[in-house]
Amino acid sequence: MRRFYYQVISIIIFSILYLYTALGVLITLIFAFLHLRRPIDIISQIWAKSVLSIIGKKFSLTGLDNIEKGSKYILLANHSSLFDIVAIMSICPGITWFGHERLLKVPLFGNLLKLKGYVAFKEPNYRNTKNMIEQLVLRARDRTVAIFPEGTRTLDGKINEFYRGFIYLLRNTDINILPVTLNGFYDLKPKNRSYINFDASLEIIIHKPIKRDDLIDKTDIGIIETVKAVIESAYTGNNSDYSRQTKKASIIL
Repeated sequence: MRRFYYQVISIIIFSILYLYTALGVLITLIFAFLHLRRPIDIISQIWAKSVLSIIGKKFSLTGLDNIEKGSKYILLANHSSLFDIVAIMSICPGITWFGHERLLKVPLFGNLLKLKGYVAFKEPNYRNTKNMIEQLVLRARDRTVAIFPEGTRTLDGKINEFYRGFIYLLRNTDINILPVTLNGFYDLKPKNRSYINFDASLEIIIHKPIKRDDLIDKTDIGIIETVKAVIESAYTGNNSDYSRQTKKASIIL
């Protein structure tokens, strides 16, 4: 019964979010036309916080003081839900993103990402890789670049293997890594479930930055293992009773 209730409410919520995002994109486009970046960041943060309010969710936040004011980072986080982006934008408005090209095809949300300077991952041939690195290095000159190193959302609540994309940026800039652990977002709305679990408890943990100098002499695998270990150290996984019951019911059916 609760599952049916969540399905119905989710349809209403997603309809509201679609209209609300359309309004946000329209306002943001005006400032983009005027080449005013600061208002775009402010509107994006307000939009992100409002999205979480609309679905009735708050999150606990630990480690905000690990972000040094005025510093730029390569922000790396685990990825399990579309709401991951919303959560990070709500606490770090002045960032740009690097991720799959398909996100740009999401109606309205893709437009918002473009306005934030989103760098799309394309087929990794020589030309595309060179172009992506150049764009990322350019973005990293004046703002934090956020990346989900798993490349896509987890389907089982476990953290997937990391791709090397962020290492290209690390080796071509002089900025540090900022690891972030997102808990509860798989329970909230995973990729393979159509509705929102409004009982999910959300948590964001910002770890201490990992200095570039401590990583740069490592192999690619060594860098990945170091960063992943930090993110996994605070990850609680798929621990909600509701998600386990839903998964069990799906297996039975």
